[in-house]
Amino acid sequence: MSSRVKPLLDLDPADVRRARTLARKAGRPVVKLAQSHTTVSVERATLRLAGLGGADHERVPWVNHLVDAVRAEVGLEHGITNPVFDALRRGEAPDLLTLAQKAASGSVQFRLPEGRAATAAAKDARREVSRGIRTIDKQRAARDRLIKRHGDPEQRPWIYLIVATGDIYEDIPQAQNAAREGADIIAVIRSTGQSLLDYVPEGATREGYAGTYATKENFRLMRAALDETSKELGRYIRLTNYASGLCMPEIATLAGLERLDMMLNDSMYGILFRDINPIRTFVDQRFSRQIHARAGIIINTGEDNYLTTADAVEAAHTVTVSQLLNEYFAKEAGLEDWQLGLGHAFEINPEIPDSFRMELAHALLARQLFPDAPLKWMPPTKHMTGDVFRGYLLDGFFNLVGAMTGQGILLVGMMTEAVVTPFLSDRDLALQNVRYVLNAAGGLTEDFHPPRDGFIQTRARGVLSEAIDLLTTITEEPGKAPLLEAIADGTFGLMKRPANAGKGLDGVVVRAEGYDNPATTLLETGETR
Repeated sequence: MSSRVKPLLDLDPADVRRARTLARKAGRPVVKLAQSHTTVSVERATLRLAGLGGADHERVPWVNHLVDAVRAEVGLEHGITNPVFDALRRGEAPDLLTLAQKAASGSVQFRLPEGRAATAAAKDARREVSRGIRTIDKQRAARDRLIKRHGDPEQRPWIYLIVATGDIYEDIPQAQNAAREGADIIAVIRSTGQSLLDYVPEGATREGYAGTYATKENFRLMRAALDETSKELGRYIRLTNYASGLCMPEIATLAGLERLDMMLNDSMYGILFRDINPIRTFVDQRFSRQIHARAGIIINTGEDNYLTTADAVEAAHTVTVSQLLNEYFAKEAGLEDWQLGLGHAFEINPEIPDSFRMELAHALLARQLFPDAPLKWMPPTKHMTGDVFRGYLLDGFFNLVGAMTGQGILLVGMMTEAVVTPFLSDRDLALQNVRYVLNAAGGLTEDFHPPRDGFIQTRARGVLSEAIDLLTTITEEPGKAPLLEAIADGTFGLMKRPANAGKGLDGVVVRAEGYDNPATTLLETGETR
């Protein structure tokens, strides 16, 4: 998907290059940190690729039981797969599921195999994990076939709409109707607090608060329903969920196995807004993005969240810095430009003079810095007051900026934002707003040219300059990983998150010499067996 529009800002190419160079300099030590650690969720995701699923009668997943048992006996420093597949070779159990069940009751002995035993276990592990990787490859090919058969939406931006009742069986008809009303992407928002669960719930779920649980079965059900609707409408309807929180690698893996098309996946969101340990987050997000790259999934990043805690004018440059960091981390993990749904938002206080002109400047800056990325443009939320008429007008202005600046993904704003969970009628009116603006002004990218050295160009250059200054400050922080120090100092979203604290820290493990993970190997080499 290309969203390229003509460059309308006279940005200095040297400044753009310097910004990317600094982002790479800030990000590289964090990547090295991710390469030298693993987490319980990375190891659980690897077992899921090998085919282990399900949960016990108390809904504790078998992957959790097996990882916990191996960790307690021999540790995870060498990876989960060699001890597990060595146990299978020694006849401790006939298959992974039985092994996990026996491990849960403490009736399996694990060891770190050596010599020929280690070689044999590694061979078996690679064979089984590669089956999961090939399933992801087949799902990507299936998506390509369906897009070719049904077609993509004709207009840009794609219209992105959230559905989430808590009940997957209620979400399905609402999602299908939303697609009939013009939505191109259905996002099933997760139940509140799922990002803090250190396990993935199992099966179809009918109870969720302000969202529906992300589970493999829920993914399968919604994807099948939207496939039916794609056939009915003659355009491929994309499905989005959330790969964030303590189970980021596992949810990304399940999304690849069930052919989701987009996933929320931000490099710092969990750190800043859920107080998840920074090292845990960076290790998990690298693995999850490698899965997304392999699966052909578009990621959506979360820069809009910064502007809910910080001022959208004063902190505009932190959004640009985060976009540059997200781009670096994503490309290092193998994602391509067309998969980078970098986030930004229409969140300036509308009472401020020239607020609309500044929103245009910020949107154009993002569009020009990332010309081949399908940017995800987020509607106003922070300054919605409950006055539905004012809110509807603000959403119209938001839609207009999206049309004028060639955004790739436009999230539908609701006039009842921050008042109630939107009614179906609210959604229909919101979609009418989007359709009117895109039909009436969708071609404005051809005509809109802000004058050189005018307000918009000057504002955009100023934000880029502040972003470069901030990246320079970050890279000059002391220590081996300056970005971690900057996060600890409260640089982003006014949140101070030290690297030695936060949820999930106990699930981080330093890799030992000889650490082996066939999933990582297959993802990094591109091999299928």
